[in-house]
Amino acid sequence: MTRYLLSVHTGNGEARPPMTPEQMRAGFEQIEILEAEMRAQDALVFSGRLGEANQARVVAPGKTRVRMTDGPYAETKEHLGGFYIIEARDMDAALGWAAKVTIVVGAPIEVREFADYAPR
Repeated sequence: MTRYLLSVHTGNGEARPPMTPEQMRAGFEQIEILEAEMRAQDALVFSGRLGEANQARVVAPGKTRVRMTDGPYAETKEHLGGFYIIEARDMDAALGWAAKVTIVVGAPIEVREFADYAPR
């Protein structure tokens, strides 16, 4: 099995209308169903939802000291909103999970294999 990062990209530069409590509840129920399926098939390693991009801090090396700045690293309309780390037999299987995630969360999913991952 190989590990993959499924990164959830949110935003497109346009403000999204706030979700109603019912919409949020229904969305979280769908996520829980998907994650239960992933766990049942030993695919889910870890997942996480990130806070707002405007609350991010960037720590970067400078010539003489470390620099710290407010805000996301990249000035883009889309930001990383969350992620899944999964185990799958190959890229096709990882893409299958990504297809399920994109339908449930309603956002694009980038799929990347972990480099030099050796299973235990």
